[in-house]
Amino acid sequence: MRPDLEMVRAVFRAEATELLAGMEQTFLSIETSAGSEVFERLFRSIHTLKGNALLMGFPAASELAHTVEDLIEKLSARAVPRTAALATLLLQAVDALRLLIGIPNVNERAGVDPGEIQRRLVAAARAGGPPEAASPASSAPAVEGEAPAAERLTEAVPAPARERTLRVGLDRLDRMLDLTGEIAIARGRLTTMLEQPGRYSPQELLAAHRESDRLYQDLQELVMKARLVPIGSAFQPFARTLRDLSTATGKLVRLELSGEEVEVDTAVVELIRDPLTHLVRNAVDHGIEPPQVRKARGKNPMGTLRLHARHEAGGILVEVSDDGAGLDPGRIRDRARAMGLLGPTEERPDDELYQFIFTPGFSTAERLTELSGRGIGLDVVRSNIEALRGAISIDTQAGRGTTLTLRLPLTLSIIEGFLVGVGEETYVLPLESVIECVDLPPTERQPGRSGVLNLRGQPLPFLRLRDHFAMEGPPAERESVVIVGYGQGHQAGFAVDALLGQTQTVIKPLGRLFQHLPGVSGSAILGNGRVALVLDVSTLLRKLLVAPGPTAAA
Repeated sequence: MRPDLEMVRAVFRAEATELLAGMEQTFLSIETSAGSEVFERLFRSIHTLKGNALLMGFPAASELAHTVEDLIEKLSARAVPRTAALATLLLQAVDALRLLIGIPNVNERAGVDPGEIQRRLVAAARAGGPPEAASPASSAPAVEGEAPAAERLTEAVPAPARERTLRVGLDRLDRMLDLTGEIAIARGRLTTMLEQPGRYSPQELLAAHRESDRLYQDLQELVMKARLVPIGSAFQPFARTLRDLSTATGKLVRLELSGEEVEVDTAVVELIRDPLTHLVRNAVDHGIEPPQVRKARGKNPMGTLRLHARHEAGGILVEVSDDGAGLDPGRIRDRARAMGLLGPTEERPDDELYQFIFTPGFSTAERLTELSGRGIGLDVVRSNIEALRGAISIDTQAGRGTTLTLRLPLTLSIIEGFLVGVGEETYVLPLESVIECVDLPPTERQPGRSGVLNLRGQPLPFLRLRDHFAMEGPPAERESVVIVGYGQGHQAGFAVDALLGQTQTVIKPLGRLFQHLPGVSGSAILGNGRVALVLDVSTLLRKLLVAPGPTAAA
């Protein structure tokens, strides 16, 4: 395929992704409310998709879109009833269109057969309702007079590597261009001044440098703002996910969204989808009770799942909450003991017990289902959230539900960092996790990788970075402990040789060789040209200081 054609197709796929997402949201509500303006919007979307698909060399998708268009026309004229089965068929048509165009589905759905869906769409438009789905093994006879297109809709287009796109307003781009021009002028002026030694005083040179630096800061802020997108785009697919889960489990669940307008870096939106998917699936499978159970407990037979986002302290909080049964500390304790994470007589506070659910292979499910039961999903959630320099906490009440709160940074590329020195090396700690710094008293300086500091009468575990990273050279004459917060209200410290202060840090990704190095989330280039490692505080301290037991620590 010609590179230029593939570039045009990438643009088409980006537009088709938005059109299909909008159609999906409309089909979800078509049973209960669909005025004339809704159908007009649907017609515009499907007609645009049909024409562009044919132009881009996807005739099968164009034919399927044409069939959807016919059915929508019948729906608009009320020639066919608006039923749940018909809404399901239209949602399956959206999946089939994604498959035929080569758009990766956010929530992969197996068994999508475009030919079968085409046949059922044609039959629905003629009969006034969707026919039953044929079994995969059956070779259903074609409807009399059916267009042969259904036979051609069998081959899906392989989804290409996902194209990462972001829409930015032209006004904002214009301002960026203006700033780059002003920076070029400021740099030229500074260079000219430096080339004429003695003509300008140090104060004049410093003023010129500061003016150039101010323009650069303005440009940086504008670029960072351009990357911000509403988090609602990450929430919207879950309306469809919840509908599918409700059908699969027989549970009644409604979705409530709030805070969709909260803006966050587009990379965070991309990377948060998988953790949210696992949390939603777990909430439906383990949290929300079946309708008859909820009714017996005096609850509304229909459960509620809430996704809520808000800004807090320079970051963003995303809450996934349900009004289900809540976590059972007794079952978690029993399972932890069975896995050797907890001693036979060992007791832990409930909030520490709840942390076990993130352990790989940990599950209290009595049976394995298609949704959960292997104890993998929540481990993936915590790993992904910590990879984003975030944290996750749990609030649960028996019989009233569970809320999992994800604390995430607004951006992944630039942080306010706190520099610490160990030997000749410098490390960066995210400033948001730093609570305070204290001297390590000589009386408490014991050799070893870790220790415990008496902090105003309370024990505080700390990790000595010099020993952890096996630094060579004599130990420093004095040490300081940087106290940090991590996890759900936990505190610990890092023993370091020197405190070097606060700085804005541009995070660079690690090379492939170091990507899986535990406790390190990236690197940064310092002002002196040297490289500093950015520490992943939560992973480093959780794994090395407060591992729940010998099995997990191994």
